[in-house]
Amino acid sequence: MTRYSSVLDLIGETPMVDVSALSPNPNVKIWTKLEGRNPAGSVKDRVALSLVEQAEADGILVPGAPDQILIEPSSGNTGIALAMVCRMKGYHLKVVLPTNVSIERRQLLEVFGAEIIESPGSEGSNGAVRMARGLAAEHPEWVFLYQYANPANPKAHYEHTGPEIFADVPEITHFVAGLGTSGTLLGVGRYLKEQNPDIQVWAIEPPTGEMVDGLRNLDDGYIPPIFADLGGAEILDRKTVVRPRESIEWTRKMTELGLFVGISSGAIMAGAVRCASQIPEGQAATIVTIACDDGWKYLSTGAWTDDIDTVVDRASKVIYF
Repeated sequence: MTRYSSVLDLIGETPMVDVSALSPNPNVKIWTKLEGRNPAGSVKDRVALSLVEQAEADGILVPGAPDQILIEPSSGNTGIALAMVCRMKGYHLKVVLPTNVSIERRQLLEVFGAEIIESPGSEGSNGAVRMARGLAAEHPEWVFLYQYANPANPKAHYEHTGPEIFADVPEITHFVAGLGTSGTLLGVGRYLKEQNPDIQVWAIEPPTGEMVDGLRNLDDGYIPPIFADLGGAEILDRKTVVRPRESIEWTRKMTELGLFVGISSGAIMAGAVRCASQIPEGQAATIVTIACDDGWKYLSTGAWTDDIDTVVDRASKVIYF
């Protein structure tokens, strides 16, 4: 059995699983990459490590130096992943967190020693971003890694996630992922298109004004700077909208294959199935998706056990990840 010197060495090289049983088209294969197998439980482990290591390489953070403080807005997995990395490296992390997040979210940040600064839940993740930017301006001595504008975010996926996908599934024709910070789509999409320009990149987003955990609609008033700066519009071949109910339905459906994944993973699978249904009859295709995290972070939502109408209503009020 392989031995590792640090839990950080476990980040990446996540497994790829065939989920073609969910495909509506017998000629279309679907694979999903299980990012919940990362040590802090999500695809954001890759980003968190990349953000911190790049800051260290640039001299913004000094390993072992005392009293170094980082601040980051998060209503999703990045905060947890950064808290884990900072705990390992000895940095103090302040996370700006909307008040209407799930109990699992808050507890995991506390487990890894992060300090929570509350932002208004009614303003969602955009409000947390605004507050964090304001606090960073007031405290220039703090380190603001700012995943939405930091090239180290897509870099993690360009250098690692993308090559892993292409090595495991070289016949890939479509890559389908959620639109959040846009780092996964930018990094993986650019890498895959460099290997084969015919590979299509599909982004999954919620409807304007509605929440699907972990995803955002660019028409809601905030476009991540990395999306604009790194040519996101040119990398994406298509954006498709997935509603909260559809996300929960497909999250449940994935358990039929033994996959207990988070709600954004259900949204992405819904998009992959839609993609598969649009492949012309008789034409073969291979779709790869990202399962961003595992379902244990969402247990308080009742997403698998409660009446689905109740779950959808609850998800409109609480940020579950």
